[in-house]
Amino acid sequence: MAEQPELGEEIVPGALEFSPDQLLAEDSYEEPLIAAGVRCHGGYIAGRYVSPRGRVRRPAIANWQRRLHDAREPLVHIPDRYVPPNYPNYEQAKFLLKEGITEPITRSLTIISIIEGFGARIRDLPVPDLSAQVKDDIQGTALAHLTGGLFEAHARDEAGHRDQGGHKQMWEAARDLGLDKPHIPGDVLMRLMSGSGRGRGERLFPELGEKMEALITTMANVLVVETFAENTFNWAQALLGDPDVSAHAADAAHMVACIAADEIPHVDYLTTAMSELRARTLISEDGLKEFQGSEVVDAIFSRQLRGMATRRPQENRERLREEIHQAIDDKARATRIARKFEDLDSGWSFPHTDDEQLELLLETR
Repeated sequence: MAEQPELGEEIVPGALEFSPDQLLAEDSYEEPLIAAGVRCHGGYIAGRYVSPRGRVRRPAIANWQRRLHDAREPLVHIPDRYVPPNYPNYEQAKFLLKEGITEPITRSLTIISIIEGFGARIRDLPVPDLSAQVKDDIQGTALAHLTGGLFEAHARDEAGHRDQGGHKQMWEAARDLGLDKPHIPGDVLMRLMSGSGRGRGERLFPELGEKMEALITTMANVLVVETFAENTFNWAQALLGDPDVSAHAADAAHMVACIAADEIPHVDYLTTAMSELRARTLISEDGLKEFQGSEVVDAIFSRQLRGMATRRPQENRERLREEIHQAIDDKARATRIARKFEDLDSGWSFPHTDDEQLELLLETR
C-alpha cells in the first residue's frame, strides 16, 4: 500500500492513498468568506479566494488523473457542443429585470440554492463492495476514496457543515446582493418538486448489481449537472454583476465566482472516478458475467447526458413563458414582453439524433 502522508505534512509527490481527514483538510486561511453575515467555507490567502477542503484534495485528484494519463486511459469529457446554454440567457434575464419583472429570476436563483443544499445527499449514496464487482485492483484510485472523504467533501461544499455555510447560503447571498433582497415566491418548493418526479428509468445492465448501476448512474448525473453549471455560473456572474440591474454588482458576481471555483474539484474527482471505472472490467452480481467498463459507463453516461440536455431546456422554456404571463396583470403588456423575450432567445438543439453515438472522451495525449 502506498504510504499515506501525515495530516500536518506536505503530501508525498505522487501519493495515491489518503485518509478521510486528509481529503477534508483545509488551507491556512488568512481571512474568512462572509456571505450575508454567514461565515461560509473557504477563505482568502493573500487576498485571493481559496476553495474549501483543498489542501490535500487538489493534489490527490491531480495524482489520480496523472496515473490515468500514464496508463494512456482517456478522461470522460462532455464536449461544449453538448452543453445547453442557460435559459433564460443573459439578455432575456436582463430584459425582464429592467421591465421590473423580478419573480422569474428570483425563483430561478432560489431553486439553484435549494438544489445545492440537496447536494449533501451524495454522502448517503449506497456504494457497493467495489472489490467484489470490479475485477481489477482499485487501490490508489479516486474510486477507492469515494466513501473515504470525496463524497463527504462534496456534501459539505454544497450544503455547508456545522457553523459554516456552503453553496446553498452563498447562492442565497448572491441573489440577495444582486436583486436587493427580493421577495421569495411562495411556490418555489412546489415548482421544484413538480419537476423532480422522474426516476433513473429502466436499468441498462440488470445483470450488474443494482447498487453498482445506481452508483454509476448517480455519478454520471451529478457530473452532467456540474458540467452544465459552468454556463449557469457565467450567466449569473454576468447578470448579477451588471450594475444596470444589480444592486451590489461586484459583491454578487464575486460570490458566484467563489461557488464556481468550488465546483472544479467536484467535476475533477467525478471525471476521474468515472474514467477509472471505464478502464476496468466489471463483474455481474452473480459473478458469472464480465462487462467492459467502457461499455457500461459510456451507455449510462450518454443516456443521462442526452436526457438532461434535451429535457431540461424544454421544461425551462415552458416554465418561463408561464411565469411571465403570471407576473403581469395587463394582458397586452404581458403579450408584448413575452414576444420581446422570445425574440432574445438564442436557441439551441442537441446536436445528435437518438441513434447516434455521443463523443464523450478526451483523447489521451
